[in-house]
Amino acid sequence: MGWITTSRRRQIRTKGRQMILEHSGIKVPLLAYAPPPTAADIQSGVAQASFVAEIQADEVQVAGITPAASMEIVDGSKFYTLTDAIPIYDRQTICGWRLIAAGGQ
Repeated sequence: MGWITTSRRRQIRTKGRQMILEHSGIKVPLLAYAPPPTAADIQSGVAQASFVAEIQADEVQVAGITPAASMEIVDGSKFYTLTDAIPIYDRQTICGWRLIAAGGQ
């Protein structure tokens, strides 16, 4: 396990919270870290940027799915639709995903 995987795992375990990734009736519980919006992302007291969540690759690999656009992620009572899923590599191995989503209903 490389340093990228180790540092991502430590950050997600320390700062992450429980979320659910849904696709075609499959619900995958996972631990995800969603950084808070920056001052530039906030307009009129409301976050205007896309929702971004960092996850480890382990949970989705076990479920046999690959994150992709149009999947849904549930964060507490809010539902988001993925617009993009970017793999994070540690050398040649995917160690995590950056999920970019819109919505928040």
